[in-house]
Amino acid sequence: MPVFEHKGVRIAVDEEGYLVDPDEWTEEIARALAAREGVYELTPDRLDIIRFMREYYRKYNFFPLLGAVCKNIHRPRDCFNEVFMGPLTAWKIAGLPKPDEHVIAYLRGEGGVT
Repeated sequence: MPVFEHKGVRIAVDEEGYLVDPDEWTEEIARALAAREGVYELTPDRLDIIRFMREYYRKYNFFPLLGAVCKNIHRPRDCFNEVFMGPLTAWKIAGLPKPDEHVIAYLRGEGGVT
């Protein structure tokens, strides 16, 4: 299990960069994960997306539909494209576990979630 250090805090991630223990997530850890993913600033818009994703996952144990994320944080429907490089990047920064292959395919535009 890879571990990286950010400002004196050791952060355990899996081989693909997903936080091993989502309960350890803090905004500071989110900043470290973001930098690791090439997102060097967590703006208020980005934090809104991340917080909503965490809350949705905690409530439903599933990835929210992208349009629902944008709608619920009162942003344009394509807010992910404007704010992040992609929704999987936001998912990693949110400190959530790796989504299953159906969700990954949906996020990459390879088909719907069944």
